[in-house]
Amino acid sequence: MHHYDVETLPAGPWRNGGGTTREIASRPEGTDDFGWRASVAEIGRGGPFSAFAGVDRTLTLLSGDGVRLTSPGAFDRLLARAGEPFAFSGDLALTAELAGGPCRVLNLMVRRGHWTAEVDRVTGPVVPGPGHSGVLHVLCGHWQAEADNSVLTTGQGVWWDAADDAAPGAVVPFSPDAAALWADVVPTA
Repeated sequence: MHHYDVETLPAGPWRNGGGTTREIASRPEGTDDFGWRASVAEIGRGGPFSAFAGVDRTLTLLSGDGVRLTSPGAFDRLLARAGEPFAFSGDLALTAELAGGPCRVLNLMVRRGHWTAEVDRVTGPVVPGPGHSGVLHVLCGHWQAEADNSVLTTGQGVWWDAADDAAPGAVVPFSPDAAALWADVVPTA
């Protein structure tokens, strides 16, 4: 199990200057031809989103007043509630409009035909399945990773890869207000 804190991840600027991305994990590492990728994006201003052919995406608002995603003829969706995932095809051209000021989102992308993903808001124990990859991102409260007894707080999390040698073990709520996003990434082949 790999730990992260969003605030310590390096931020890379978007090509269009509209925001930054902090990469949590990308598998395989160091290639643009990822199988799956998880990151936290800071959306600083409205504008076009990059299309990713052959990729399925899930965006989840983490903080801010929200963002409206529009793809003509496909959808017009306001992400206004933190912790509510929205899945869509990365093939689509879309634009984003900020509902207020800047916002932060969790962005999960999987290569279609190789991986599938489901992102859920959870308040109970998470036990990754054998052969699964994924990310648990803390929204609020405290969580404990049973593999090493570490305690995670808001903006922190863990990720695991199906190719890791050891099973990741459970991640459990450690306070009554605990809520997290669990991105379960499963190979299709």
